[in-house]
Amino acid sequence: MTSDLHWPLPDRTALRDRLLAAWSTDRGYHDLLHLTEVLDRLDELGASDDVEVVLAAWFHDAVYDDSGDNEERSAVLAEHELAGSGVDVAEVARLVRLTERHRPEPGDHNGEVLCDADLAILAAPADRYADYVAGVRREYATVPEPDFRAGRAAVLRDLLAKPTLFHTAYARAHWEPAARANLSREISALES
Repeated sequence: MTSDLHWPLPDRTALRDRLLAAWSTDRGYHDLLHLTEVLDRLDELGASDDVEVVLAAWFHDAVYDDSGDNEERSAVLAEHELAGSGVDVAEVARLVRLTERHRPEPGDHNGEVLCDADLAILAAPADRYADYVAGVRREYATVPEPDFRAGRAAVLRDLLAKPTLFHTAYARAHWEPAARANLSREISALES
């Protein structure tokens, strides 16, 4: 499995296995495939050797349910699980919290690469993007269709209103056009 190749703490395989179990539950979109894709995008962005960034990817949605504070609870989990590990635990937790809004400060390299890797799905080819959209809908299965459509369209419009979806030069050059096209098509479908 690709994810095994990205685990940066070889002496903490039990923690890796617990995280893999959390990511392997039936979540809709925020599942093991999402984790694997984020880790692969970190490779693409040249950040796969940054232990704190990679760990933040592993923890960023380790807690995922409909309570609304997943990023905070995932950050607290990282703080607890990584205490005494020798990594910058505060940095890992900060990065996990940053994935709630995906708005790192300019020059926050770690935040920029993690947020870009997390949002890279927006630039996926049509078939993968359709699977992503279906997964998001499964995560909100209890929300009535009209409410989901309105809420999802608002989220997507908010994303499109940003001057750029991505923060790194690489992601802007390689992913931005496809992501904007995917978001625009999805908004049109939601509003039809």
